Amino acid sequence: MKSEMPTIFLAERSPVKVTLLVLSGSSLMCVASAVDPLRAANRVAGETMFDWKTVSVDGQPAITTSGLPIAVGGRFEPSEKTDVLVLIGGFGTRDHVSPGLTAGIRQVAKAARACGGVEAGTWLLGRAGLLEGRKATTHWEDMEDFAAAFPGADVRPDRYVIDGPVFTTGGASPTFDLMLHLIRTRLGMAVALDVASVFIYDQANAATDAQPLVSLGRLDGYDPRLAQAIRLMEAHVDEPLTIAAIAKRTGVTARALEMIFRKSIGETPGAYYLRLRLNAARRLVLDTRVAMADIAARTGFSSAAAFSRAFSKTFGEAPVRLRRR
Repeated sequence: MKSEMPTIFLAERSPVKVTLLVLSGSSLMCVASAVDPLRAANRVAGETMFDWKTVSVDGQPAITTSGLPIAVGGRFEPSEKTDVLVLIGGFGTRDHVSPGLTAGIRQVAKAARACGGVEAGTWLLGRAGLLEGRKATTHWEDMEDFAAAFPGADVRPDRYVIDGPVFTTGGASPTFDLMLHLIRTRLGMAVALDVASVFIYDQANAATDAQPLVSLGRLDGYDPRLAQAIRLMEAHVDEPLTIAAIAKRTGVTARALEMIFRKSIGETPGAYYLRLRLNAARRLVLDTRVAMADIAARTGFSSAAAFSRAFSKTFGEAPVRLRRR
């Protein structure tokens, strides 16, 4: 990639050609978050400011995690010119990258003005060698493994990252934020606001906002102390805090915190915290090859045996058996 080429995030009204390479296993929401803001921007602007084409590796429809296919306009052709290449990936993307695909991505990136990875599409950028010496992000579930796989990248827990001609996002909602940012910088705030209004999207997220493990969303009337306590829990999955310590940092007594959790969630802080850690462990069991002892350590259990007992009690089978099945 021409690393010093002008970024696409500039105030200019010239049309931009965008190629979206969608891999099977991608999230339908990630695809929609990448495409629909561009469609709406064209509609609001009254002309084609974003000319996109959706492709797959083999030219066949990409099957999303929901089972719904994404119609494509053909196979990924590295020789075909484009201004922007967007790689959208999901489950299994990091384990199904061929040398031919990475070579094709590098070829396109050399001539394109920008190249981006959406969710697990960031693994394709890394495998193609495009993240060396650059800031990048990916979905929070993959953050630790991603950083280990690409030590030459400055991996950050941001919602999205733009580093010169390379951009990366952590998931569906951050991708929507990125596309709104692109529309705002190129076509102005008025167009971006109109696009956001099309989708009744009124979140205000900066690129550097951290990706939360627990997305509170727009829950009406939740106690802000609940949010603070949950953020403390997710920040200390590997070394769990005591409920008393969480309560103290939240500015309430342990008894008051328990009442807040029971009223808002219907369970105690301790039960919620354990479930949060076990859900994180379950994702590691299912989606990675990390050893069980390491998973136990990452999710705050004193031993693999203690982890296995808690896991079995919650999910009805041992983590080793779940992975094999």
